[in-house]
Amino acid sequence: MPSSGHRLRDVEHHPLLTENDNYDSSSSSSSEADVADRVWFIRDGCGMICAIMTWLLVVYADFVVTFVMLLPSKDFWYSVVNGVVFNCLAVLALSSHLRTMLTDPGAVPKGNATKEYMESLQLKPGEVIYKCPKCCCIKPERAHHCSICKRCIRKMDHHCPWVNNCVGEKNQRFFVLFTMYIALSSVHALILCGLQFISCVRGQWTECSDFSPPITVILLVFLCLEGLLFFTFTAVMFGTQIHSICNDETEIERLKSEKPTWERRLRWEGMKSVFGGPPSLLWMNPFVGFRFRRLQMRPRKGGPEFSV
Repeated sequence: MPSSGHRLRDVEHHPLLTENDNYDSSSSSSSEADVADRVWFIRDGCGMICAIMTWLLVVYADFVVTFVMLLPSKDFWYSVVNGVVFNCLAVLALSSHLRTMLTDPGAVPKGNATKEYMESLQLKPGEVIYKCPKCCCIKPERAHHCSICKRCIRKMDHHCPWVNNCVGEKNQRFFVLFTMYIALSSVHALILCGLQFISCVRGQWTECSDFSPPITVILLVFLCLEGLLFFTFTAVMFGTQIHSICNDETEIERLKSEKPTWERRLRWEGMKSVFGGPPSLLWMNPFVGFRFRRLQMRPRKGGPEFSV
């Protein structure tokens, strides 16, 4: 595998495992069919709290939009259209969040740096490979070790506590959709808040909402602050993710100024590699490829995730 001097500094060079090494790789010897039927979930306290907070904030926004602004409105079609649009955006955002959190981001199997595995690679004489000293695996090109997931992740962009997972090769698409739908729902909520304030100022505060005026103001102000913060954060993240995809460069690679040793897939080629296939409405669908899987806890020795 070709490598640069920077990559040699980035990865510690350790000898490969031998037959006498006592590393137990039996926990990662499940068949591919068994692995495919399991759900990835990281047992990180901070990440789980952030993920729960994300859901609670979205549910709060939906409550204010539905019960404070739309249901008391006298305009039936205004309430129906905006209610359907906002709730669809919220469902798509939370679905994308779940897919990002429960999808294997591209973890390299633990403990595969064995003599048998090396022989199966059929390496050419003089070809250089690297072993991660932390999870005892053969480290593919563009993979980085995550100290929270305790795994090497292919094309790791960053670890996001708000989705309690790494953003990598296999779940970057869902993370992009999550940031996009949160940004859109935030803009929609801000517009509705503005219209609600105008309606209440022009009319009677007691008639524009089923709640008392002080409670209505507090709820709307908090929703405005939430919408501004969410929109700013997710819009920036969405822009950086699209930029990284179009340049075929992860955030880690950009921050470390790693020289590309791979053939870059720029612009639309990069977008197609992440979202799959030619441009279509399926790119916007977080349910593509979804199927029910079983959640099975692995022993603590196998790492912080439930299963991989």
